[in-house]
Amino acid sequence: MSELLFSKFQLGRITLTNRVVMAPMTRSRAIGNIPSELAVTYYGQRADAGLLITEGTSPSPDGLGYARIPGIFDDAQQAAWKRVTDAVHARGSRIFVQLMHTGRVGHENNLPKGARVVAPSAIAAPGTMYTDQAGMQPPPVPHAMTEADIEKALGEFTAAAQRAIAAGFDGIELHGANGYLIEQFLNAASNQRTDGWGGTIEGRIRFAVEAAKRTAAAIGGDRVAIRLSPAAGTQGLVMDAQTTPVYLALMQALKPLGLAYVHVVDHSAMGAPKPPAELLAGMREAFAGPFILAGNFDANRAEVALNEKRGELIAFGRPFISNPSLVTKLKTGAQLRAPDFATFYTPGAAGYTDYPVD
Repeated sequence: MSELLFSKFQLGRITLTNRVVMAPMTRSRAIGNIPSELAVTYYGQRADAGLLITEGTSPSPDGLGYARIPGIFDDAQQAAWKRVTDAVHARGSRIFVQLMHTGRVGHENNLPKGARVVAPSAIAAPGTMYTDQAGMQPPPVPHAMTEADIEKALGEFTAAAQRAIAAGFDGIELHGANGYLIEQFLNAASNQRTDGWGGTIEGRIRFAVEAAKRTAAAIGGDRVAIRLSPAAGTQGLVMDAQTTPVYLALMQALKPLGLAYVHVVDHSAMGAPKPPAELLAGMREAFAGPFILAGNFDANRAEVALNEKRGELIAFGRPFISNPSLVTKLKTGAQLRAPDFATFYTPGAAGYTDYPVD
């Protein structure tokens, strides 16, 4: 029987009832980029987790790269998210919103009028991108961000953080993983700038550090977190000779801000390279704050990781989709229900809110 996994944990100013975290997962149900009543039900059903982290939610019209993902940059979106946070808090859980600007990973068909696909450099993401209008399409060459564009994006992160607190969120998680805008600045495959926002280690980490500094100044450091995926190689990003020093420098720069946590994801179970153990250990030592670990955990592996002090909290992703009462099932050892992959990103209740709550 796991013990640490189901114990309380003090995360900054909030107390979590257990150390199980629902990982952020894009579900593509936000018609018009506004969370619906289905989202209220979906998150409320899963609120036996100590902490829920929402699906990637854009702080900017420019960051809505995928079809039907939510935003938190206008009044309607903020009001809709307030209904979600109320439902989660009513069940005694806590919830952070993940701020995800997709950067170059997007398509004009998925953006509202006037928005642009932007990135550190004018280098297109590989592969294809789904659009409701035209099916799969190649991502366009993004607009290389000017200094003014960078300042605008940082301001959008700050404004979104303030809206998040007004909407009742307990904090925000900056999405610095999976190949999106913040990681695009960190990685040389997408950031080939030679100004102060690229080139050197300090330049590569600057956008991430500024986003964290400015949101922390706006809402408090213990309400700000960041998710990172060193070595994941997603969306065309690759490890290079500077990857390890970049992430260690990033941790050292973030440490004084008193952030809520660093969320490290290991995608190796899905075919990505495994983050080097020495890099993760170095990041943990440099940050010296709470870590959330994500990456194909079950209750036993989670307990081992907690006892080995590799992290303080454990995130579970896909099992939460088809097992709303996952915490109870992890406690009892009940068999988990397999998810329906065909409905991961389809609109509507099917495969979203219709899994039995048992």
